[in-house]
Amino acid sequence: MLTTESQRVLVAVQDDAAREALIENLAADGHDPRGASSLGHTRSHLKQQVDLLLVDLGTDTVHLIDVIRGGRCPTADEWLPIIAGSASSDLFQPVRLLERGADDVIYEPWLYLEVRARLGALMRRITVGHGRQVLRAGALRVDLGARRVWIGEAEIGLTNREFELLRVLISEPDRVFTREELLRVVWGWDEATAEGACTRTLDSHASRLRRQLNACGGDWVRNVWGIGYRLVDTGLLPV
Repeated sequence: MLTTESQRVLVAVQDDAAREALIENLAADGHDPRGASSLGHTRSHLKQQVDLLLVDLGTDTVHLIDVIRGGRCPTADEWLPIIAGSASSDLFQPVRLLERGADDVIYEPWLYLEVRARLGALMRRITVGHGRQVLRAGALRVDLGARRVWIGEAEIGLTNREFELLRVLISEPDRVFTREELLRVVWGWDEATAEGACTRTLDSHASRLRRQLNACGGDWVRNVWGIGYRLVDTGLLPV
């Protein structure tokens, strides 16, 4: 099991000064960082064991995430935790990065205090080992590889679509995902279709998912009226 105390972090950042500052601070905090400045250099480092990827390779960022999440990088775990950097001038880039598989996004410039906090929060939710990844939020655990869900010791059976919905929500438990975003990510509808779609399908699945989770304890899957859904209230993880 990984702990938040020491991680093998690959810092794949084009900007030399930002990369070296991140490496220096990560090492000072007891992590084992290594740097990469290009797509090729990053893929070479992924041949080694890496616990987490910090990435900003410009136009190559989305391609790298696609390759990892699609299992097309044979030496990298397809569930490798990824925090991506995003230019603050592009309001849509964070959504694109999250939709393609980033676990979290940080607006540039990289501020190390924020990086440290987000890295710790992400690794508290994720256990990686033997090719498996488990996301956690309080008593709720989701094993992505085995597609199994527990609250405490009680296992919960979900349909494929309910599982995919939960997978997205638990990736950022207190973030509000819009209905359009969930319809695109979970159902695969394109942007035009999702924006104009009736949300009855999403609402019915979210309602069934809420009932099944709540039956095992806690209060899960919050409907944020007029916007979408989140898993839990900010800072209030059921235990």
